[in-house]
Amino acid sequence: MDEKKSPPLYMQEIDDDVPILPNDSDISPEGQPENTRFVDLGSIQTDPKINYAEWVSTGKGLSSFARVTPDGRIVVSLDLKQKLPDLPKDHARDVKEFAVDETEWKKYPPMNIVIMIVGSRGDVQPYVALGKLLLRDGHRVRIATHETFRSFVTEAGLEFFNIGGNPQDLMSYMVKNPGLMPGMESLTNGDIGRKRKMLTEMINGCWLSCHSPCPNTGRTFAADAIISNPPAFAHVHCAEALGIPLLLSFTMPWSPTADFPHPLVNIKQSNAEFGLTNYLSYAVADLLTWQGIGDIINNFRTRTLGLSPLTLRSGPGLVDRVKVPWTYCMSPALVPKPDDWKNHIDVVGFYFLDLATSYTPPDDLAAFLAAGEPPVYIGFGSVVVDDAAAMTKTIFDATSQAGVRALVSAGWGGLGGVSIPSHVFILGNVPHDWLFDNERVSAVVHHGGAGTTAVGLAKGRPTVVVPFFGDQGFWGSMIHKAGAGPEPIPHKKLDVDNLRDAIKFAISPPAKNAATRMADQIRSEDGVRQGVDSFYRHLPLLNMRCDLDPSRLAIWWSTEHCLKLSAFAAQVLADANIIDMDSLDTHRTKEYDTHKKVTDPVTGGAGAIFWTITHYYAGIAEIFYSPVQGIINTTTAIPRGVVKIVVSVHEGFHNAPKLYGSEVRKPGKVTDFKSGVKEAGKGLFYGYYDGITGLVREPVEGAKKEGFIGAIKGSARSFVNVTMRPAAGIVGVLVHPFQGAWKSMQSPIGRRQEQQERITRISDGIEAVRNSTESQKSEIIKKFNYAKPSTKERQRKYKDLAEKVMLEDAENDRKDSDRSRDGVSSASSSKSPPTSPPKGPPLSPPPRRLPPPYQKAGSQKTRRSEAEDDEDAEFERELELAKQLSLAEQQGYERGLASQFRE
Repeated sequence: MDEKKSPPLYMQEIDDDVPILPNDSDISPEGQPENTRFVDLGSIQTDPKINYAEWVSTGKGLSSFARVTPDGRIVVSLDLKQKLPDLPKDHARDVKEFAVDETEWKKYPPMNIVIMIVGSRGDVQPYVALGKLLLRDGHRVRIATHETFRSFVTEAGLEFFNIGGNPQDLMSYMVKNPGLMPGMESLTNGDIGRKRKMLTEMINGCWLSCHSPCPNTGRTFAADAIISNPPAFAHVHCAEALGIPLLLSFTMPWSPTADFPHPLVNIKQSNAEFGLTNYLSYAVADLLTWQGIGDIINNFRTRTLGLSPLTLRSGPGLVDRVKVPWTYCMSPALVPKPDDWKNHIDVVGFYFLDLATSYTPPDDLAAFLAAGEPPVYIGFGSVVVDDAAAMTKTIFDATSQAGVRALVSAGWGGLGGVSIPSHVFILGNVPHDWLFDNERVSAVVHHGGAGTTAVGLAKGRPTVVVPFFGDQGFWGSMIHKAGAGPEPIPHKKLDVDNLRDAIKFAISPPAKNAATRMADQIRSEDGVRQGVDSFYRHLPLLNMRCDLDPSRLAIWWSTEHCLKLSAFAAQVLADANIIDMDSLDTHRTKEYDTHKKVTDPVTGGAGAIFWTITHYYAGIAEIFYSPVQGIINTTTAIPRGVVKIVVSVHEGFHNAPKLYGSEVRKPGKVTDFKSGVKEAGKGLFYGYYDGITGLVREPVEGAKKEGFIGAIKGSARSFVNVTMRPAAGIVGVLVHPFQGAWKSMQSPIGRRQEQQERITRISDGIEAVRNSTESQKSEIIKKFNYAKPSTKERQRKYKDLAEKVMLEDAENDRKDSDRSRDGVSSASSSKSPPTSPPKGPPLSPPPRRLPPPYQKAGSQKTRRSEAEDDEDAEFERELELAKQLSLAEQQGYERGLASQFRE
C-alpha cells in the first residue's frame, strides 16, 4: 500500500503483540523481530482528513456504524453477520487488584493527591467536596482544573492548579458535539481546530499538575496518586509515566455494562441481543472518541512522557482493559450497580458540597419567596444557549400558562434582553442546596447536569430535564423511570406547550411522592465519605507503605537492602552514612500494561469483544456459552532494581508476561536506543542479574555450578528475547531497548521532569528530617538494623511458600492455555500453547511485602535457525527452561503473597 495513503498509527488496527519503534531508531537488522512496525512521528500526530463525525467498521462477523447527529447524539447501528446469543449473566469476572489491603485499608499514609477535572462548575463541585474530606484525612490535595474555578477551589481550602481550557467555550462546543465528539457543523466552521488545540493545552496542563510547584507558594509537588474524571484524558498516561495509582470517577456511567447503553448513545438499529448491544455501545463510543483525539494522545505519550504510542487496538477502551478502578459519585437509588460491574467498580452516592450553611439570601429574593406559593426553579447552569432571547421567552410564556411563579437563573446563557414579567424573579448565584431545601421551590427545571440533578433529588424536588448534551438525557430518563419527573425534553424540541405540560406533571402529587421517596434513600447515603473510602480500598497500599515506618509513604526502593523507604527514612539513613541516596531508585507503586496482549475477549473488556465479534474468530460462541471463569489479575509493579524486560513479539514472545516499571535504571542512564541496547546487553554478557527478591547474588558462581540456569535462578520472571539477546539484567542499570527507543523521542522538557521529581523527593526528605525529633530518627535506624539481617530468612519463607502452590497453579495455567487454544484465544488470531509444569528447582520468591508477580500468559518456543551452532542451541534450550520455570510459579506465588500480606 502507498505509505502516503496509510492512516496514521493511532487509526491502524495493529495487534498489541507487534512491537512499534520510531523510524529513526538505530537498530541493527539482526536485532529486529520480523513483525516490528517502524513509524514516523508524523504518522502519530498528523491529521489524515478523517471524518471525525463518523465511525465505520466492517468484518465477517459484525458491521458497525456510528454518527454524531445534528441533535447532539451518537446514533449507532450494529449488524451481526452471524447470529450470536446474548452475553451470559456471569460474563464479567472479578478483578484481583494489585497490592490492595483488604483488611487494613484505613491505614493509609499521607500522600499528595492531584484531582484532574475537565468540565463545568457542576463537574468540579463534587470533587471539591471529595478533596475537602481527603484534606481532613491528612493529605495534600491539588485540584487541577480551569482558571475560572480558581477562587471556588481555594476558598474551599484546597490547592489549585490551572490546566488551561475555557469551560465556557467547552460547554458551547459540547452543546453541538456531545462527549467532545464533533458534529457536522463543527467540521466546517473551525470548531474542531480550536477544540483540539484546547484539548492539547488541557492534557499538557494535567501533566504539569502532577509535578509542578504551587504557582502561589512555590512549594514543590510530586503526585503520589491521581483521581480524575474521564474527559481529562491525560489521567492514565500520566499514571503510567509516573508509576502511581489512578482512580477514575464520574457522575455518569462510563464502564461497559449489558444493563443499559452508553449514556451518549442512541441505538438506531441492532440485530444483536439486548445485553450485547448495550455492551458494544461502549466500545463504539470509545472508538469514536479515540478517532478524534488519538493523535493528540500519541503525541503526548511520545514527545512529553517518552512512552510508546497506542494503536486502534490498544488506545480505545484502555482503562477498561487494564482494569483501572472506578468510583461513581451517583446514587444507587437512582442507578443501581449493574451485576457486571465487578469489585473494582463502586457506586457510592452523590458528592454534596454544603454551601448553604453560611448563605443569607438578598432581601429581594427573600421577599419574592415570601410573597406567594413556592415557585418553580428554572436554570440551565453552565450551558451556553445559542438564542438566549427565544429560550427566555419560551420559559416566561410556559410558566405563565402553567400558572406558576418562577425563579429563573440566567447562567452563562444570558437572558437576551427580554423584559421580565411579574411572576418571574431573575436569580444570581444562589446555592442550590439552600434554594431547593425546605420547600422553597415546588419543582426544578434544568439541563440534567449531574450536580443539579443530585441536589434536586436529595431535597425531594420533582424534576424536569431539558438535556443539551452528554449524560443529561440519561439522567432525565432515570428520573422519569423513577416517576419523579416527565420524559426529558431535548433542548432543540423545547417549546411553550411541552414545557408547560412538563411543569404541570412535576407539580402533581404522584411526582412529588416519587421525589420524596427518592430523597429518603439518597439522604441515607454518605456519598463523599464512601467515595474517600473507595479511593483507599483501591490503592495498592501493600506496595505504598514504608517498610521501616508504615505510617509514611514509600518513595524510594533500595535494591541492596530490599526495602521500600519513605523520604524521611531514606534521608535519616543517608545522614547516618548507612545508605547512599544515589543507590536508591524512585519507587513505582503501580504499573499499567497498556500494550497487554488480550488472552480472552471477556478479560479484555468491551473493546476486545467488539474486535473479536467483528472479525469472527474461530470459537467465538464459546465466550457466550461457556465464559472463562476465574479472576482477572491487574499488572504487577516490581521495584526498580529487579529485572524487568519486555521481550515479546508476535512469534511467541508477546504472550509472555510483561515486566513493568520499564525504566528500571539509575536516572539519566538511558537516553536513546543505543544506550538502551548497550546497558541492557551488559547483564547477560557478564552474568549479572537482579532476582525477583531484589537481591543481587553472585551470578558468576551460579553460572559455574549450573550454567545459564544457575545464573538466572531467583529472577523468577526474567524473560530474554533471544532475537535481541542479550537484553537481560545488568548491575543497577536495566532497561528494555524498545523503551529506550521511545525515550529517545521524549522532549528535553519531559526528561527534565524526571530529574526534577528526584530532586523534589530528596527535598521532601530533608524537610521531614528537619521537622523530626531525635527519637523519630533513632527509631528508623533501629528498625533498619533490625530488618537488615532478616532478609535471607524472609527470602526462604517466601521460597517455601511458592514451592507449595507452584505445581497446583502450573496445572491451572496449563488448563487455561488449553481452553485458550481450543476456543478463542484473543482478539487477534494468534494462539499460545499450554505452559508445561515446572521442571527442576523452583525459583526464589520475593521478600516480605514485595508485590505479586506478573500476569500469567502462554509461553511459546522461539524459532531456532538450523545454522546455529551447538552452543547457541544449548543457550536457547536453557532459556526455554528458565521461561517455563518462571511461568509455572506465577499464579501460586501471587496467592502466597496475598496470604502473607495479611499476616
